[in-house]
Amino acid sequence: MGVGARYGFATMSTDTGHNSISSDGRWAYHEPERLIDWGYRAMHGSVVLAKELTEQFYGDALKYNYYSGCSTGGRQGLRSVELYPDDFDGVIAGSPAWWTSHLQPWTVKIGTYNADPATQIPASLFSVIGAEIIKQCDAQDGLSDGIVSAPQQCNLRLETLLCQGTNTTACLSPAQLQTLRLIYSDYVDVNQTFVFPHLLPGSEAQWSVLVNNGTANGLGIDYVRYFLGKGKQWQQDQFDYSIIQLADRLDPGNATADDFDISPFQQKGGRLLMYHGMADGLIPTDSSLHYYNKVTEELVPKGIDLDSFYRFFYVPGMQHCSGTPDSMHAPWYFAGPNQAPTLSSSLHSVPQYQDAQHDILLALMSWVENGTSPEPLIATTWQNDTTQDAVYRQRPLCFYPQKAAYTGKGDADEAENWECRLQY
Repeated sequence: MGVGARYGFATMSTDTGHNSISSDGRWAYHEPERLIDWGYRAMHGSVVLAKELTEQFYGDALKYNYYSGCSTGGRQGLRSVELYPDDFDGVIAGSPAWWTSHLQPWTVKIGTYNADPATQIPASLFSVIGAEIIKQCDAQDGLSDGIVSAPQQCNLRLETLLCQGTNTTACLSPAQLQTLRLIYSDYVDVNQTFVFPHLLPGSEAQWSVLVNNGTANGLGIDYVRYFLGKGKQWQQDQFDYSIIQLADRLDPGNATADDFDISPFQQKGGRLLMYHGMADGLIPTDSSLHYYNKVTEELVPKGIDLDSFYRFFYVPGMQHCSGTPDSMHAPWYFAGPNQAPTLSSSLHSVPQYQDAQHDILLALMSWVENGTSPEPLIATTWQNDTTQDAVYRQRPLCFYPQKAAYTGKGDADEAENWECRLQY
């Protein structure tokens, strides 16, 4: 809330009706009303009340209302767009955890990949894998700069990680290589049913959260135990496709943001900016592309131009909501939700660049209030990712399906030497 206040906004937030850390889901067990609050109701109710209080305090009608959230906050933003299109004029949804009924079970599933000691990849090798990915995939975008900018197009040859002879300290066994292939593969289950996309190459620096050593992460296992009602006795090794089916049937709290016809939001003049980091190791990046494509399937046949109100962009080298692996040092900061506090408790916007080209919130405001569409955004990173240091790199963030391409002239660390091109 402090960031919003420093921009000059009247700002609200909500605990969605419970108090817990993110990996502790015990509050949800047999609590259907709390689940509804968490799913969507607390956000809407809090917004309505906050508007009333603000108007009373200032004695003036509200002119514009904006939303900014990442991860679960991104999901909440999309759910507001779907269920309550009049709540906000502009919404920023970062790295959204929108497909709750599949994301949380997938979180359990990916833990099972690395649970067997015979095939387990130790966490000490995650950085080794990450270095090999950069080696193989860095140049896929046409420039060797240490950043994996086109991981989906990388033709991986994972066999290069196999141990040779007696040297087994920084390499993989054939069994471990199969585990790695699972991590980089979509989760497909019964009757070849697509369940969830995979983590992208380049996300390895965050694998300690979900892949880890096979120990179940509370973000997944507590969802099954307490949101789906299986109880504390349920264990990770009991996971199978029936959990997906149960989650789809129950969709606890009606939280999944899969009402893809968001035309009411478009018709009232709403604007939506969505983004996802390509090095995200918590929520697979292309789950956001899946959402974008589903909205496209709903709205394009109705003659609605998505670019006129909804834009999605990838952030090469950015991890979950903020930050970048030390090995990439990619530009990731554009004043997105949750970003400012990672650098400073007193920060808002972008130091030296407080404008709509570098700040996603200012870009959204300009789009809503002036009709100026963002073309494109520019991300920044500093020498040591502290704003007291000199700027290290800036790059344009292009709206899908465009991608940033180096012109071949000038300093590649300056955004002006890049352009957005359509690359299918």
